[in-house]
Amino acid sequence: MYLIAGLGNPTTKYEKTRHNVGFDAIDELAKTHNIDFDQKKHHAMCGKGMIAGQKVMLMKPLTYMNNSGEAIADAMNFYKLDPATQLLVIYDDISLEPGNIRIRKKGSAGGHNGIKDIIAMIGSQQFARIKIGVGEKPKNWDLADYVLGKFDKADRKLVDAAIEEALQAAQLIVGDDIEEAMNQFNAKKK
Repeated sequence: MYLIAGLGNPTTKYEKTRHNVGFDAIDELAKTHNIDFDQKKHHAMCGKGMIAGQKVMLMKPLTYMNNSGEAIADAMNFYKLDPATQLLVIYDDISLEPGNIRIRKKGSAGGHNGIKDIIAMIGSQQFARIKIGVGEKPKNWDLADYVLGKFDKADRKLVDAAIEEALQAAQLIVGDDIEEAMNQFNAKKK
């Protein structure tokens, strides 16, 4: 089984914010693959189904962004999953422009508190991730205010297109072809 977790904050107050693009991507994956998000377990909303011939569990942690690792570690331990081959995390990245995605096999948290918590809770940096660009915060803005803010119409359109690319990349990654996903989507510049 493959665990695909999208990061975000679980209340309606945060819907469609920059920090919740991981949740948006999981919602689209669920819709595209007819996966019902009907289970509340592992401190998360979950749904099981099939993507690229693989059993998957889609997850939106209910622990808020900075404690995302609690939910992911709980599910990883319960199902005895290997992060290097059975975990994909989708989240926002301020170092990428809206409309861009970046795929990595492993790496540091890069200042992202949700990723930092996942690394601490599962004890590994070895897991696949898809970063969705939300753009750099404007000068003199507070970072929290920026990531918890909503996109303007033009950026939302770019981010929605990036989410579509993230879905295609996720299918390749789950189908055991992360190299192809990286080749296809990391080279794109907008």
